Amino acid sequence: MTDKKRNASARPRTRHSSGVTHVNEPHHDNFTVVGNHLAQHPELSLVAIGLALHIQSLPEGTPIGIKTLAAKFPEGEIRIAAALRELEEHGYLARPRERLQSGRVTTRTISYNKPKLALAAAAAPVPEPAEPTRPKAPAAPRGPATDLLVGLRAHDSRLLLTERDVHRLAPAVTEWLERGVPPTAVVRTLTTGLPQEPIKHPAALLSHRLTSQLPPHLPAPPPSVTPPRPDPLQTCDGCDRAFRSSHPGRCRDCRTPLAVA
Repeated sequence: MTDKKRNASARPRTRHSSGVTHVNEPHHDNFTVVGNHLAQHPELSLVAIGLALHIQSLPEGTPIGIKTLAAKFPEGEIRIAAALRELEEHGYLARPRERLQSGRVTTRTISYNKPKLALAAAAAPVPEPAEPTRPKAPAAPRGPATDLLVGLRAHDSRLLLTERDVHRLAPAVTEWLERGVPPTAVVRTLTTGLPQEPIKHPAALLSHRLTSQLPPHLPAPPPSVTPPRPDPLQTCDGCDRAFRSSHPGRCRDCRTPLAVA
């Protein structure tokens, strides 16, 4: 007896997998290109993703109101309205309200196949017409008296003055400075020997000191005496020596013999 050998199977071995297997055929017409950012969106519901795909596949101008969509699909108006709000929140849909020339208000629906464009358009600020710039008036310079009064609070916090008090007391401080009192001496006069209790009215206290302790003007300096200028040098007509005189002629030695003669 001869042993019969079993014939080997002609079928190729195949791998079994629980994941999806794609059988892709190319589309040549009647198809819509949808990005994976929509088809695999991690935050959109399946109803919103399917509704967005349906809206992107519709021809331009097709009405997509809630009642119109609810008449096509079994989800109902409530779920469709919620899905439309999802698409608006994530930038795939915009429904601005516009007023027609007749006065009637209508809702316009805009579908975006890329949400970044919708978000960028919504976030971009509308440029306002530029107004002509007016030259600013130069700020008035603060004088030494104003700076001195403002700086008093650095010596004693109780001497904090309002802007109105500073402008009111500035002329009195200027009077001290014009009488030759150094700014350090003015500050010392206003900050030395202050009462220990709280100062309720610092401006009144400073005004009293500036008025009651105002020093007199400095005495006028004595007039300067200009020494007389010496006479210019002259050349003696008799001996050719130089001598000082207001007019040319002879020196003293040459004039004496003439006087004796």
